[in-house]
Amino acid sequence: MTDAPDKPAKPAKPQKRLTRRELERRRVLLRSIGAGVVAVTAGLVGLYPVVRRVFDRLRPPGALDEQKFLASCIKCGQCVQVCPVQAIKLGDGDEGYGLGVPHIDARAQACDFSCDAVQCVLACPTGALSHEIATKEEVTMGVARLARPDACLAMRGEGFKGTARGPDFAGLLRYEEIDRWEPQPVAAYDYDLEICDLCVRECPIENAISLEPLSGAAGETRFRPVVHDACVGCGTCEMMCPAEPAAIVVDTELALGREA
Repeated sequence: MTDAPDKPAKPAKPQKRLTRRELERRRVLLRSIGAGVVAVTAGLVGLYPVVRRVFDRLRPPGALDEQKFLASCIKCGQCVQVCPVQAIKLGDGDEGYGLGVPHIDARAQACDFSCDAVQCVLACPTGALSHEIATKEEVTMGVARLARPDACLAMRGEGFKGTARGPDFAGLLRYEEIDRWEPQPVAAYDYDLEICDLCVRECPIENAISLEPLSGAAGETRFRPVVHDACVGCGTCEMMCPAEPAAIVVDTELALGREA
């Protein structure tokens, strides 16, 4: 018995060629998907520094809490323009949604309230810097803290002579005995102190910080900077500290929130 002959294979159906209109629709769909992926990725990249608080910035006087501040600030730069000591800077490109948002690097240039009336608050058009702030004493930017007691000259019972941050320091400070209204270069002002008290001496807020003896012993020559409730976190003490890095620093509202 012989095998039945194989049936001939059916010819393959020719592939249907897409019309020009169908090709264009496919391209549009792929472009839309790609654009969506890029947008979502960019959004997550921009949000990451905010969520992770990578950039823990000292905000200008009157700033709302961080999330509300970032949502309210339109990055117009008006606060930057009116600051008499140019303390306020805008965030760099690596700060995600913080790009263009104002902040202060207290070590480089603190807010010494040379303007008295908190001009940055008055200049803010959105209320990201709260318009309820009327005086410097009402500000809550952060709180100063003695971070490196071993580096503090007062804690070691030492004085200080010379310019606070050296001849090349570009920071400005209002020295009322020189000019009530015009901030002066810190590098142009010489000190001769038996006990270093620059953080107390140059603080623009009354009763915000004081030097207290380390012990009750007679003739005690060592003193500890003590920060009081009046501190608003302006950063002048950090800027003026002659130790490098600074012995006293300002903890931002974000940092204080993490510790709470």
